[in-house]
Amino acid sequence: MMRLNRLKVIGSLTMSVILANPVWAADTAIDVGALRFTSHAASFVAFERGYFKEEGLDVTFKFFQAAQPMAVAVASKDVDYAVTAISGGLISLAEKGAAKVIGGALMEEQGIDGQKILVSDAAFQAGVTSASELDGKSWGITQSGSSFHYMGAKIAAKEGISLKYKPLQKTGAVIGAIKSGQIDSWSIVPHIAKPLSGSGAVHIVGDVADYIPDYQVTVVFTSADNAANEREKSEAFLRAFSKGAADFNAALVDKTAGDEAAEDMVKLVHKYVYTDRPYEKAAPSIRNGAMRISPNAALNLESVQDQLDWFIAEDLVKDTITLDTLVDGSYASN
Repeated sequence: MMRLNRLKVIGSLTMSVILANPVWAADTAIDVGALRFTSHAASFVAFERGYFKEEGLDVTFKFFQAAQPMAVAVASKDVDYAVTAISGGLISLAEKGAAKVIGGALMEEQGIDGQKILVSDAAFQAGVTSASELDGKSWGITQSGSSFHYMGAKIAAKEGISLKYKPLQKTGAVIGAIKSGQIDSWSIVPHIAKPLSGSGAVHIVGDVADYIPDYQVTVVFTSADNAANEREKSEAFLRAFSKGAADFNAALVDKTAGDEAAEDMVKLVHKYVYTDRPYEKAAPSIRNGAMRISPNAALNLESVQDQLDWFIAEDLVKDTITLDTLVDGSYASN
């Protein structure tokens, strides 16, 4: 059984929501924010297999290269729903009454391959072969207050070391920097980490899960107005998203759906991830990088609280912000 049954996870969506009769409206146009990562596959599956359509939602994807710009887009209503990591920007927008988390997405789970700690080849050849040897080294982040910043800080705290954070704005820029040795280290999801390691320019030296157990890596969020005043639409989105997550988990994480289903899933994801590569080269990375997507959009509130506490301790957000400020708990039950 998944570790969610053993954790004190409070945020599982009610079965009445998940099993409710679909199609509350017809052809309601919504924009969904995403990154071209395997970790966003639940949305891609829900779109490709018609789960959004079944719920009356006409989805258009808008793609981003970092979490914080996506949060701004949701708050300004340029995007209706999005899936990405909790960032300082998202928390601050929630504090201003502009955004709300309504569900969980990507998660670290014991026994399932997760995010990797990487070092450049230059750092590796200089003797950095574990996270404990990163003291004084540079760590790539997109922005201050990003999930990369949080992960680096938690790793540094556990190892009793200091890191030099290098903001590079976009994930692609961080990849280029670690491949070229401009930064020493970084952490990222396995479908990106493993191909980088395979190239020889980067080396895997650890697992994020060893430092942040049960980490709720990404969340589903929307504008505060959508959460409060567009409940049927928001619940419809979560139902479709959850169906996509279930298909993905069965095909590539639990591997209970069979070989044909796994192959079909990889082909589906390839429409959005590694589109610049031929299928034969992209497929292994997609398969090997599959992490659990929270069933029924369950949200690990303990992990979310830990992230919020870190942002507050680092003076990245106001210390008056509470979990209720960030999360709309009405979409979930014990």
